[in-house]
Amino acid sequence: MVDVSAKTQTVREAEASAFVRMKRAVLRALPSNPKGDPLEVARMAGIMGAKRTADLIPMCHPLPLSFIDVTTEVCENGVQVNSKAATTAQTGVEMEALMAATVAALTVYDMCKALDKGIAIREIVLQRKSGGKSGDYQRKSSSNRLKK
Repeated sequence: MVDVSAKTQTVREAEASAFVRMKRAVLRALPSNPKGDPLEVARMAGIMGAKRTADLIPMCHPLPLSFIDVTTEVCENGVQVNSKAATTAQTGVEMEALMAATVAALTVYDMCKALDKGIAIREIVLQRKSGGKSGDYQRKSSSNRLKK
């Protein structure tokens, strides 16, 4: 791991997103999923995933997370997943936000795969980050937006 002991602890925040593309028939079946509510289970899984980031990504520093939020939104052609993470630490929280979005998207896939194996997880990206030596970052909006 990189030595961050000389860095100052600052407030760090990050937001990430993922998109789970699926057929409309699968979207219509979300409320009646026999495994439970895929969106709520995905939200919880994303939060749990963020908390385990350092266990899964070998060079990530374990961080004392002060905030994690995962939201899902049903769109015309899939499920939009958004995550936010925050900490006061010596290194950034981008990987935790990305992990939350990814694990949530994987959970939606897992809970819906019986209806369609062709579900695709796409556009896992860092949307924004703030804090730290490198400063703020904001992803430029994409012209390849998904239908909501």
